[in-house]
Amino acid sequence: MQTALVVIISYLLGSIPTSNIAARLRGVDLRTVGSGNPGFTNVLRTLGPRVAAPVLIIDIAKGAAAVLFVAGTLGAGSSLGHTGIGLAAGLAAVAGHIWPVFARFRGGKGVATACGVFAAMAPLATLAAVVLWLAIVLPTRYVSLGSIAAAVFLPWAIWIEAGILGTGRPTALILTAGLVAVAVVLRHLGNIKRLLNGTENRFGRTPGQEGER
Repeated sequence: MQTALVVIISYLLGSIPTSNIAARLRGVDLRTVGSGNPGFTNVLRTLGPRVAAPVLIIDIAKGAAAVLFVAGTLGAGSSLGHTGIGLAAGLAAVAGHIWPVFARFRGGKGVATACGVFAAMAPLATLAAVVLWLAIVLPTRYVSLGSIAAAVFLPWAIWIEAGILGTGRPTALILTAGLVAVAVVLRHLGNIKRLLNGTENRFGRTPGQEGER
């Protein structure tokens, strides 16, 4: 019961449609502008950085809050253990962001919320993944490519971090990061096809179909 409560609350937290709310407050329906995707890039492109920055921060915070506060307070004593309940809460928050019950199960691609989850559980590895994201996005302006690369790199970064710090290999954390990476890749299949075809939109240009978060 305790674990189920943590998962449900974390899912509902992740389901808060930050982008849609921010756009609606300005009289904009994200489904009808830009790429049509309820993601950070589409918000930034159509509504500007003043709106997009808080959206990104809140989406990251949803993941971190699920781990640190929902699991940290309600999950104490869970049969899953401290790490297990944190991972369960994090996965539920990411699932809520991707399939939000408050937005007819049509959400973002999970990248920002996953960033918050793993920033709370493996900060150094997450920082390394963010640096990789920046290293790809800044010169290429392909947000999708940076997101995919960072997600795939994260499990390896966690493994490397554990080796550097001399701690035991966090198998559950690595496997969960791998599962999230698979989900991110699957959510980007359309982007991958456009990248291979040379038709993917670059950040800063008029959108065709791109939109990431």
